[in-house]
Amino acid sequence: MRRSEYAGPVALRAMQALAVRSFPATGYRHIGDLTWNWCLSLDREAECPTAIWTHGDRTLAWGWLESPDGLMLQVDPGHPELADEVLDWAERVAAGPLSAEVAETEPHLAAALERRGYARAADGPFMVCLDRPLIDLPDAPRLPDDYTMRAQRDHADVAGRAAAHRAAFGSTRVTAERHARMRETWPYRPELDLVVVSPAGDVVAYCQGWYDEANGTGEFEPVGTHPGHRRLGLARSVCTAVLHAFADAGGRRAVVYSRGDAAYPLPKRLYESMGFRAYTRTHTYTGPAGA
Repeated sequence: MRRSEYAGPVALRAMQALAVRSFPATGYRHIGDLTWNWCLSLDREAECPTAIWTHGDRTLAWGWLESPDGLMLQVDPGHPELADEVLDWAERVAAGPLSAEVAETEPHLAAALERRGYARAADGPFMVCLDRPLIDLPDAPRLPDDYTMRAQRDHADVAGRAAAHRAAFGSTRVTAERHARMRETWPYRPELDLVVVSPAGDVVAYCQGWYDEANGTGEFEPVGTHPGHRRLGLARSVCTAVLHAFADAGGRRAVVYSRGDAAYPLPKRLYESMGFRAYTRTHTYTGPAGA
């Protein structure tokens, strides 16, 4: 067994190898999630240390710290003892108490956290994991007059897509430069990253799809609409188009992770109206002071 430590998610493909292998059992940590988070970590590697446990060329566990001391982790269910090693590493590297979000389909991680005195939040934000089969797909609803949908085709579209994300989520981390670099990173496919363009020529909505060919599973991450163009059916139309693109790629299943708590209900309602159904949810665990 070997542990390798990095400043930032340098060994992304090794982490994704475990994600592909574990996804049928857990339905969590899709390879697209990892590439998307890699994009957000660009140029801030010191805030995102990672460690990976391997045996030969096989990845068995990884941990990924995000300032301020949030921990993403994945451990092969066949090697649950490695959860303690990941937590030992994270507690040593983190500046303060850790928080970790795990799915109900990862009981080996929940057991390790509880054994070490981590407390599960009784309420607050959580993610619900939803899926639907890629059969009997409806046609994409018609866009309003003079709105168009397409894959990104030039730098202006890339910059517009990044600007639409910042407007939709109030985030500053997605820049044109980061989005452009993500478009060069596996498993990105341009035909799965669609934008809606307004009559004025601005990117105002988008759905980014990721496809795990080994598992026949596509994922939405992220989906957004500019606040000035909401309630026009843009998100439904572009998401439905990406579902068809997943099916055209040979996919059998689509997944999306959405807030499940009552404080942020609208995205979940949209996905449920498109035939998605919940199959698991996350819980957040917070470590004791001094852990």
